[in-house]
Amino acid sequence: MLYFIAPFIGWFVSGIIKFIINYIRFGEEAKKRIGNGGFPSTHTTIMTTTTLLIGLAEGFLSPIFGLAVAVTYIIIIDATGLRMHVGKHAYILNRLERTNKGETTEALRESMGHTKVEILGGLILGTILAFTLNIIFKV
Repeated sequence: MLYFIAPFIGWFVSGIIKFIINYIRFGEEAKKRIGNGGFPSTHTTIMTTTTLLIGLAEGFLSPIFGLAVAVTYIIIIDATGLRMHVGKHAYILNRLERTNKGETTEALRESMGHTKVEILGGLILGTILAFTLNIIFKV
């Protein structure tokens, strides 16, 4: 059961922290920043929490832990690579739209990927959550 709720706990805790940080930095603008991007990386938090729980329960040399590490790594590569480039493209398209004299459309979200610091934040938060859940539920 814990493996099922751990991702939701990681998502919830990371989302709350991300919203608080954005509210401190951007005020009411924080509501528009809900979603991909920002500190800490929610995707990384979710995967790290679950992956470490698997390692703690099944062993760090188990095949399922190895698979979980591989999927976590793919998600991190995606967040720092592909989604970061999507955000850069959105930035350029938004600038082009502003220079166009025609009708305007809603701006594309520019904060899509993660910096290495945001990924590190997700790794640290996920580690803390995994060890905390392991202690509470004695996996």
